[in-house]
Amino acid sequence: MHIVVCVKQVPDTVEISIDPETHTLIREGVAATLNPFDAWALETAIRIRDERGGCVTALSMGPPQAETVLRQAIALGADDGVLLSDRAFAGADTLATSYTLARAVQALAPVDLVVCGKQAVDGDTAQVGPGIAAHLDWPQICFVKKIYATTSDSLTAERAAESGSEIVTSSLPCVLTVVKDTCRLRFPTLKQQMRARHAEIPIWGAREIGVDPEKCGLNGSPTWVDRIFAPPKRSGGRVVQGDVNALMAAFFEKMEENSLLDEGGGDG
Repeated sequence: MHIVVCVKQVPDTVEISIDPETHTLIREGVAATLNPFDAWALETAIRIRDERGGCVTALSMGPPQAETVLRQAIALGADDGVLLSDRAFAGADTLATSYTLARAVQALAPVDLVVCGKQAVDGDTAQVGPGIAAHLDWPQICFVKKIYATTSDSLTAERAAESGSEIVTSSLPCVLTVVKDTCRLRFPTLKQQMRARHAEIPIWGAREIGVDPEKCGLNGSPTWVDRIFAPPKRSGGRVVQGDVNALMAAFFEKMEENSLLDEGGGDG
C-alpha cells in the first residue's frame, strides 16, 4: 500500500506579518514547524503501513526551507519525502494548493491513500484535503478519529460529526483528513534522525508534475485577502461592588448607555 501524507510547514509563532502587496504570509526569518494536525495524519499513515505493509511518502508544498518538515516526517517514520517548490506555486489559495498537491499525487502513482491533517493552524480552512479529493475524483472521509479496518480495496474509519460520530467505509483509493489526538504520537529514534538527515529530498516544480500554469499559484487562486487589520483593543472593564440590587442597577445602567436595551424595555 502506497500512502501519501501531505504535511505543511507553518510559523511557530503568533507574531506573523503580511506582505502588503500579495497579502500572503511573510515566512522569511520566522521560526517554522510541522503543522500539528499533520503530525497525527503522519502517525495514522505509519500505523496503517505497519499493519498492511507498503510505504509512506511525505509530500509538502512550500519554499526550499520547507524541506525541514519532510526530514522531520522521515525521522518520525515516513519512508521518503517530496518537496513541491516553484515560484509558480507561490501565493496559492486552498483551491490552487489542492490542485497542485493532487497533480503531485498523480505523479507519485500508484497511490492507494492520501492522508492530511484536518486543517493547517496558519489558515484554519480545512479545505485542502477535500480539495485534493475533488481534483482526484476520489471518495473522502473527513475529521477521522479512528481507523477500524483496512483491506486491499477498502478502509473503515470513525469520523467526528456534529451530533456525535459516524462509522464510514470507503473504497480505495481515497482521501482522509485526520483530527488531533487520534493516537499517541511517537518520538524519532536516533537511527531515524540520522536517516532523515542524509535522506535525498527531490524537489519538483511545475514541469515535473505537469500543472496548468493558470490553475496554480496566484493565477489559479479565485480567492484572495482584500484587507488585513488588527481589531481594536478592548478598554478596561469596570468593577462594581455592592449588594445584588446595586449590582443589577449598575448593570442595566451600563446597558442603557450602550443602547443595548430597547426604550422602556428595562421594566419587568
